[in-house]
Amino acid sequence: MQTNLLIIYSSVDGQTLKICNALTKQLEEHQQPVDLFSIDTFQGDLSAYSKIVIGSSIRYGVHNKKIIEFIKSHKEELESKTSVFFSVNLVARKPEKSAPETNTYVVKFFKTIDWKPTLVEVFAGKIDYKKYSFFDRIMIQLIMWMTHGPTNRDAEIEYTKWDRVHAFGEKLRTL
Repeated sequence: MQTNLLIIYSSVDGQTLKICNALTKQLEEHQQPVDLFSIDTFQGDLSAYSKIVIGSSIRYGVHNKKIIEFIKSHKEELESKTSVFFSVNLVARKPEKSAPETNTYVVKFFKTIDWKPTLVEVFAGKIDYKKYSFFDRIMIQLIMWMTHGPTNRDAEIEYTKWDRVHAFGEKLRTL
C-alpha cells in the first residue's frame, strides 16, 4: 500500500520552503515518510504517493506558473488521491483574510483552475525588505502601502502563525 506523502512547493523568498520543512519534520516525527521537492526539480512519478501536498507562494498577485501548469497537467491523478493545496501570502496577515474562503489570492486561484483538492489552507508569509531587489522592494512597499502594511525598508516581519502550520500538519497526518 502507498504510504508516502509528497510535498511539492514553490518559494520565492524562502518562507514557503520554511513551512514545508516544518511540516516535513512534524510528519516524519510521527513516522510518516515525506518526499519534499521544489516544483523546479520534481520529475518523479505521482503514482508512488498516496498524499500529495502542493504549496505555493504569491508574487505580484499570482501563484507560480509552474505550480499552475503542474496542477493542470496532473489534475486527474491529483483528484484520484488525497491532494492538498496551501498558499503563502502577505494578505493572510490580516485575520479577515487568513482563511481559504476569504483570502483574495486563494479565491481567485480556484476560480481559474479546475481542481478540487481534499484540503486547502492559507498561511501568512514574511516580509523582509532587505532581502529584496530594488524593484521588488519598491513594488512590495507600494502594495503594502495600498493595503496598510509596513513600508519601512528595514522591516523584517514574519507573519506566519506556526501554531496554524502545526495544526495543518496534524490534519495532514490524519487524512
